[in-house]
Amino acid sequence: MRVVVVGHVEWIELALVDRVPGAGEIVHARDTWQEPAGGGAVAAVQLARLAGECLFITALGDDELGLRAKEGLEHLGVRVEAAWRREPQRRAFVHVDARAERTITVIGERMGPMGADDLPWAELGDADGVYFTAGDAAAVRRARAAGALVATARAMAALSEAGVELDVLVASSKDEGERYRAGDIEPPPRFVARTNAAAGGSLETADGEVVRWEAAPLPGPVVDTYGGGDCFAAGLTYALADGRAPAEALALGARCGAACVTGRGPYEGQLRDPG
Repeated sequence: MRVVVVGHVEWIELALVDRVPGAGEIVHARDTWQEPAGGGAVAAVQLARLAGECLFITALGDDELGLRAKEGLEHLGVRVEAAWRREPQRRAFVHVDARAERTITVIGERMGPMGADDLPWAELGDADGVYFTAGDAAAVRRARAAGALVATARAMAALSEAGVELDVLVASSKDEGERYRAGDIEPPPRFVARTNAAAGGSLETADGEVVRWEAAPLPGPVVDTYGGGDCFAAGLTYALADGRAPAEALALGARCGAACVTGRGPYEGQLRDPG
């Protein structure tokens, strides 16, 4: 199977704290670490672990953190093909509190690949599935060459401009930055998956039929919720690329999300057996 992610990277620093500080407060971190992450990167690593390999088409800052991000993702088993931008690598600071909830501060604009960038776009025509998190409308159109195209609602502007049909749009029923409303994308996605964390979510067809899914059982205690939604989307993409029905794809996505939150950071708990 050939799977691809077209999207973004953030260099993150995570801090384990008892609670997120209020205005004017100081809290002490129990532990900290740094690594490449962000929705595109986390999904690419999860897909590499499910499929054995994953091509990640992205854009990186032409600085030390951009280079470290590429090397870190390659160490995690991802093939990284990047357009290098003359701007600082996007960063993020993540608090993970005693309830395992993550709170994120992002520094810099999201960088995604452009369809005009000199990148191996031709390989997408042979891809069984692509997950799209960032880039311009031309990049979306190039991604549509794949057998299945899944995208996050956070890329709404590019998706709306592209004018291509998505197989699945992953949106949120709670997060305003990941909302989808009828008419936001034309033609409408074949399916819209609206996630609701531990409450599962709903799947809506283009003609308005809605079915719900339940969250997968946790394989262990919750440690860190960072990356759970990205792993859900990766599992969903893998299953669609494998030719599975939407209900089966949602089930695998839910298993990936549940596994992720039982590990430290976005990678430690990731599912490796697609079942």
